[in-house]
Parts: sequence; C-alpha cells; structure tokens
Amino acid sequence: MLRDLILENRSYRRFYEEVAVELDTLRELVDLARLSASAGNIQPLKYILSRSPQKNALIFPHLDWAGYLKDWAGPCKGEKPSAYIIILGDTEVSQSFGCDQGIAAQSILLGATEKGLGGCMIGSIQSEGLRGALKIPQRYDILLVLALGKPKETVVLETVGPTGDIKYWRDSEGIHHVPKRPLDDIIVNES
Repeated sequence: MLRDLILENRSYRRFYEEVAVELDTLRELVDLARLSASAGNIQPLKYILSRSPQKNALIFPHLDWAGYLKDWAGPCKGEKPSAYIIILGDTEVSQSFGCDQGIAAQSILLGATEKGLGGCMIGSIQSEGLRGALKIPQRYDILLVLALGKPKETVVLETVGPTGDIKYWRDSEGIHHVPKRPLDDIIVNES
C-alpha cells in the first residue's frame, strides 16, 4: 500500500556500509525517475550513479548531513552510504528545473524503500568541491544528492509538541525522532 511505503520512506543517515547496492538497482531507480512527471515534459535531469567505495569517498566530504544535529558530522566509517545518485540539471536542455528534482528524488526513494533500501535526500551540498572531485562539467547544475543503502537506524515519526518545535533529534539510544505537524494544522480550508 502506498501509505505504508511513504511511512517507511524516512531520511536515513546511517547505513550498513558493507551491504552493496548493485548497479542494476541504481539504474532501475533512475528509470523510475525517468518515467515520472516532468514540468512541460522537458526532462532536463541527468544522473551520476556511484556504488564503488572509491567514488563514494570522493562524494561524501562534500555533503552536509543533518542541520539540526549540531554535534554530529555525519555517518562514521561502517555507517556511510554504499551508493549515491546525484541529480543534475542539464542547462543545455533548460535553464529552469522547477520541481522536477523533487519528483525524481521521491520516485527514487520510494523505489529504494520498496527494495528494502533507504536513503536521504541531501540538498546541502558543497557544489564546487563535488564538481571538482567528480569532474562534473559546468553545463550541469548539481541539484540533489541521494545517499542510499541498507538503513542502520530507526526513525520514528511523532506529532509536533505544544512548543511547535519541528526539529528532528536523536535520543540516548540513537533513535531518530521526526516531529510532524498534525493534519488539521496544515489544511487551511476544506469544504
């Protein structure tokens, strides 16, 4: 059921690094993005796939992992993603990418979840460092990086408390808590 898939699709930031993600799996996930909606059907997105430890090591230092977890620099050795999909906007196809990268990323992450994988959509990227590390041509805007692998953490959804604080946090057991606003708080009008 789609609701169950969405509930299981969390932003995982720790993985079983030794569990490989096959290239065919990454290609299948990008194919889901390819088949998804694109504004004006322009299809300006391109992708870089990475599953090798060497290439992954070039990507990792250019990502910022969890803005609300101030004392956490990201996953440690053994908990890093075993794969990445970098979503690029091809400026020779279009100068504007609208919401295409969000649609593509969600399709990829739902597909990953269905395959027993997890991921994290990372928008906080040191773009020029990543561009240099991977020799990404200037024609491509770096839009998002999806970290992928077998999740090594538990993520729990909870209702935003009375203070209205929406910041995710980890408890002493390492459980990742994500407050969500109640449905009635986000519907402005209904009839």
